Amino acid sequence: MKILISADMEGATGVTWPADVLPGTPQWERCRHLFTSDVNAAATGFLAGGADEVLINEAHWSMRNLLLEQLDDRVQMLTGRHKSLSMVEGVQHGDVDGIAFIGYHTGAGTEGVLAHTYLANSLTGVWVNGTRASEGYLNALVVAEYGVPVVLVTGDDRTCVDARGYAPDARTVAVKDYVSRYAAVCRPPARTAADIREAAREATALAVRHEPARGGPFRVEMEFDAEHLVGAASCVPGVERCGERRVAYTSDDMYEAIRCFKAVTTLASSAVEEQYG
Repeated sequence: MKILISADMEGATGVTWPADVLPGTPQWERCRHLFTSDVNAAATGFLAGGADEVLINEAHWSMRNLLLEQLDDRVQMLTGRHKSLSMVEGVQHGDVDGIAFIGYHTGAGTEGVLAHTYLANSLTGVWVNGTRASEGYLNALVVAEYGVPVVLVTGDDRTCVDARGYAPDARTVAVKDYVSRYAAVCRPPARTAADIREAAREATALAVRHEPARGGPFRVEMEFDAEHLVGAASCVPGVERCGERRVAYTSDDMYEAIRCFKAVTTLASSAVEEQYG
């Protein structure tokens, strides 16, 4: 049995504001240890539950945040950027039985600690076939096309609620409770590690591959906080303006949809100017 862990950082234990997750800051350096603790707890829990192999895919910012030397020596870690499927890279090879979303968060325009979707700002909402989509929802649609179930989600309490919409059978662990976008009631790492480890052990039983989902076509709509970003985004072939601050495109499958999404967000972020956005 092989488990893939997609590891994001905004939903990690103790993380509450931008400096906690921005590479190079003293707070990020401190929070790397907390982030690694969450991920390692999930990995050891899956191994205790019967998994033979755990691959951790770094999914935050530079994708070089976790401390390899603090991980259980039975796991492997995929680190670095520019991966075909980004946050869920590795799921496409046909050997993954279940995936865990560790350190996840809610989507742009919703309540949640450091809520966003791919871009820290600029995007105010993403919808897939009319349903508001977090990164968890987007990635769940992608992995479903490979027959891989989401078995565990960790983050703040709002993230756990969000997960029930796209992975109703998955185990969830809230490591903190939302107060505002930059404030939370946090549990200590010893407690969250124990909770995550036990949830992962139980979630191993859910790691059973199923028939690949064929849910397309997918219409993706993206709303920005400034009109000029629509112009940048619509440079991507197939992406069209559908409102003053909105673009939309349609893909037959989520593999192409998420790759187009990456292209749109990359172009839009390059058009953001300091201060004015």
